[in-house]
Amino acid sequence: MRRFSIGFLVSFLAVAVLAPVSFSAQANTRKPVSSSASKKVVGKHAKVLRKTATKKNNARSEKLASAKQKRKSPVQRVAFATAFSGVPPLLSAGDLAGLSLTRDPLDLKSNVALVLDQSSNEVLFEKNSAVSLPIASITKLMTSLVVVEAAQDLNELLLVTEDDVDREKFSHSRLRVGSQLSRANMLHIALMSSENRAASALGRHYPGGLSAFVMAMNAKASELGMSGSHFADATGLSSTNVSSARDLAKLVIAAHRHPLIRQYSTDSRYAVDPGGRQLQYRNSNGLIENPDWEIGLQKTGYISEAGRCLVMQVSIAARPIVMIFLDAKSKQSRLADADRIRKWLENRATSAMSVRADSRS
Repeated sequence: MRRFSIGFLVSFLAVAVLAPVSFSAQANTRKPVSSSASKKVVGKHAKVLRKTATKKNNARSEKLASAKQKRKSPVQRVAFATAFSGVPPLLSAGDLAGLSLTRDPLDLKSNVALVLDQSSNEVLFEKNSAVSLPIASITKLMTSLVVVEAAQDLNELLLVTEDDVDREKFSHSRLRVGSQLSRANMLHIALMSSENRAASALGRHYPGGLSAFVMAMNAKASELGMSGSHFADATGLSSTNVSSARDLAKLVIAAHRHPLIRQYSTDSRYAVDPGGRQLQYRNSNGLIENPDWEIGLQKTGYISEAGRCLVMQVSIAARPIVMIFLDAKSKQSRLADADRIRKWLENRATSAMSVRADSRS
C-alpha cells in the first residue's frame, strides 16, 4: 500500500513539473501575431465583452424589477408561500363529512342551504339541511335571544375582563380589557359586527355566570325543537357550537319576533364609547347596504371548522323568507348564493303570476 502511494506521488510531481515546460514549448512554436491582427482580435474581444456586460446588466435589471414587483404584490408572496410551505388548505367539518360532493340545481357554493317560507313553513329549497355542523358566530343569535328574553337591564354597564379574551382562536377584538359598555351596546355590536368580547361579556353577566348562560342557551334550543343543536359558549368561537340548517331556521323565526334583535342585527353602522375613544362599527353582512335587499334580520359567522355562514330573514316578492347558508368558502360566495336564491324566487313568482293570468284569460 505504501509503495503504491510513493509511486503515485512521484508520477504526480513529474507531471506537475513537466506540464509547464511542455506548455511553454508548444507556445514557442506558434507564429508571431502581427499588430493589425492583434487589433482585430482585441476588437472582437471588446465587442464580446460589451455584449456580455449588456446581457448581465439587462438580467440584473430584470431581477431587480421582479423583486420590486413581488414586494408590491402581497398576493404573489402569499401564493409563493402556499405553494412551497407544504401546508394543506384547512378543511371544514362539512368538507370532512363529504358534503362538498353534493350537487344542487342552482350550483350553490355553500355545503348546506335551506330556504323556507316563514308564513307557511314550506321548504322551498334545501341542501344537506339536516346535518349538524359548527355554526361559528351564528351562535350569537341564540345569545341575543337568551339576553332579551331574560329581561335584563339594558342600561347596566358591563366590564370587559381577561375572561373575555379569546384563548381558543386568538381572534381580534376592538374592545380592550377594562372597556365598559351598556348591555344594550354590547348586544348591538355583538349582533351587528360579531364582536366576540361583547358576546362573552353578555354571557358572563347573566345570573349565575357563563355556565348558567350556556345552560339557558341549550334549554332555549330544546324549547324551540332544535334537536340537532348544542351550545358551548356565547360567542361561537368553539367548534362544539353545532346546529343544522333546519334548526337554525327555527332560531331565526324565534329571534325575528323581537324588534330589538331585528334592529340591532340590521343596522349598517354604529358607534360606541367604551372609555377613551369612540369606536365605529360596521355590519359584517355586505348585503345590508344593498338597496336590492329587504332584510329583516341577519347574522354572519366564521371559524375554519364552520366555513362562511349566513342566516337571514328577508322579504322577496312580498313573501317572508328565511335563508340559511352554512360552510361557504368565502364571504363573496355566501352572498352570491343568497343572491342566486333571491333571483330564483323572483323568477318563480313571475312565472306563477303569468300562469294565473293565463288561467283567468
